[in-house]
Amino acid sequence: MKGPLFYSKILLFGEYGIIKDSKGLSIPYSFYNGALKKGDNTSAISLESNESLKRFAKYIQGIDDSLVRFDMDRLLEDVNAGMYFDSTIPQGYGVGSSGALVAAIYDKYAFDKITVLENLTREKLLKLKSIFSAMESFFHGKSSGLDPLNSYLSIPILINSKDNIEATGIPAQQSEGKGAVFLLDSGVIGETAPMVSLFMENMKQEGFRKMLKNQFIKHTDACVDDFLKGDIKSLFKNTKRLSKVVLNHFKPMIPQEFHELWKKGIETNEYYLKLCGSGGGGYILGFTEDIEKAKKSLATHKLEVVYNF
Repeated sequence: MKGPLFYSKILLFGEYGIIKDSKGLSIPYSFYNGALKKGDNTSAISLESNESLKRFAKYIQGIDDSLVRFDMDRLLEDVNAGMYFDSTIPQGYGVGSSGALVAAIYDKYAFDKITVLENLTREKLLKLKSIFSAMESFFHGKSSGLDPLNSYLSIPILINSKDNIEATGIPAQQSEGKGAVFLLDSGVIGETAPMVSLFMENMKQEGFRKMLKNQFIKHTDACVDDFLKGDIKSLFKNTKRLSKVVLNHFKPMIPQEFHELWKKGIETNEYYLKLCGSGGGGYILGFTEDIEKAKKSLATHKLEVVYNF
């Protein structure tokens, strides 16, 4: 048995902001994916995955039936027969490794599931998001449910606010375009939970809350609007502003050795960096109007283009 593939995701804009109702834009990223598998694989990775699935199965048994019901008999039977999640999605990199697993379990074992083929009303999207939020909390302590939603539907998701999300189209990629969104490998694994609790701690300070509302959320919302409209000139102006705010106010979320690189991008305008997910390691997201220039400037780092303008 090998289940259908579920993709990783990239939250282009909205990290941290969506906790406080900023806009957000999340897109599937098919370069990484994962699927449920059964078989006699006894590698250390598949055994570890199977153990984690056993714990996860126990956890979802406790989710309220009024929210979602699972075929627990079949799930437990498969897990006990050695089922594991075969995935190329790097863990702790901000690209949704647990989200893809949650989507795969829901797809295979949920009763009365909402499918991609239906008319996805806002109510249905919010219902899916709350189901996924309850499921993914097993991994992160608190989850918005957006990563699994993106992975499950495999379409871009526009977050207008906590209770207002919609499937959206994004401008077609320009394969000849010089502008690009790219991933930069920090070489460090990031952990979501400590970063989020640090953010929540900062939120107790009035100055930080003001900055979040008047700068961080304002620039994030503007970036989402620019990206969807295809207004590249304005997008880069706003991404630069966002990059500056993150460098000034989210330093602990940026691995130490990237502080200078971050600053250099803002000063030279060769690229602008921002957090990819909760930060602390994993990938860093980059935006550039000239990918060749950015590649030269970041020659000592591993770069992966995810979208071309």
